[in-house]
Amino acid sequence: MSSSNDYAHNPDHYGFQTNAIHSGQEPEKWTSRTVVPPIVMGTTFKQYEPGKHAGFEYGRSGNPTRNSLEECLAPLEKAKYALAFASGSAALTTMSYLLKSGDHILTVDDVYGGTNRFFRNCANRMGIETSFVDMLDLELTQKSFKPNTMMVWIETPTNPTLKLVDIKAVCEIAKRKNPDIICVVDNTFASAYFQNPLELGADIVSHSLTKYMNGHSDVVMGAIMLNDEKLYERMKYLQNAVGAVPSPFDCYLASRGLKTLAFRMQAHMHNGLKVAKSLSENPRVEKVIYPGLESHPQHELYKRQMKGFGGMISIYIRGGIDESFRFLSALKLFSCAESLGGYESLVEHPAIMTHASVPKDQRAVLGIDDNFVRISVGIEDADDLIGDLNQALEKAIPNV
Repeated sequence: MSSSNDYAHNPDHYGFQTNAIHSGQEPEKWTSRTVVPPIVMGTTFKQYEPGKHAGFEYGRSGNPTRNSLEECLAPLEKAKYALAFASGSAALTTMSYLLKSGDHILTVDDVYGGTNRFFRNCANRMGIETSFVDMLDLELTQKSFKPNTMMVWIETPTNPTLKLVDIKAVCEIAKRKNPDIICVVDNTFASAYFQNPLELGADIVSHSLTKYMNGHSDVVMGAIMLNDEKLYERMKYLQNAVGAVPSPFDCYLASRGLKTLAFRMQAHMHNGLKVAKSLSENPRVEKVIYPGLESHPQHELYKRQMKGFGGMISIYIRGGIDESFRFLSALKLFSCAESLGGYESLVEHPAIMTHASVPKDQRAVLGIDDNFVRISVGIEDADDLIGDLNQALEKAIPNV
């Protein structure tokens, strides 16, 4: 690996797609000048002499392929720094070590099921308390802060009911309460292409790269992006100390996925909006939730806070659990599977699948009911997807 930085790509001078292709990918970094960064599988690195190395010592502490990915991720979120982790949950777990026993986390009530599970069943065992709050209510959010609140965890759009939280407003409330509160935004559903929380006051942006950012349903990985150098150094230390790092091969795959992120998100939005409009007109569907529709309760915030939206749609179909099961089973192009954000279309039943770990009474408050279905619209032909949804709905609910 070359030691000169004269060739370094300056992301401040370029647009999103150019940075996705070139940031951290410079051929001059490598003695071979390979255009595609190599997959460096070695776990240890020869030192010139004891304590003097070429930037790498041990695979957990740092890896050239992982570094290239992190250098690519940072500018996509308008950040100075990025760190990659073995999963989105691994990033969350590592961030929890920024806190100590007796601290308090304030989070949105409609949060990803795995995040809910970690806060309730893992963080609490370390003496960290969590409050789940409807952050659409800014007055309630303000009243929910405690003297020991040290982290605010925002997820927007939320999973699975697609509520939008005003990032700027919540971060401003937090910083007025205590400038040391760390504001984290899980940006997985929006992707870095459609939303940049650091520009709205967040301290850390978190991603499950497994979803839209990688976009090929073949990598489990997480990442954080941030601008504060001291906070970065703390997280860099924890990345190594906790050790929840991704493999070089997965870093290579995620880096490849970023190259087409902009085009994929445009295609997801085109299809998502077309499918959402079609479902809104279907008499077998009671309600469609999609931020890009004017019917969405926070559509004005969507226009102010986001540049667009992808392919995530949530719907309430007519009927209950039986109709939901028949609908999911009748689909041909949509696979009934967890996860989201890949090029292929997926569909799932949150109450039984992704959010089964959320307590039943909490699911009821959030509206995660038996007739509630989450759809991840892929980038197939939109008319084919609409036809598949319509035929499955007709089979599931024949009499309307």
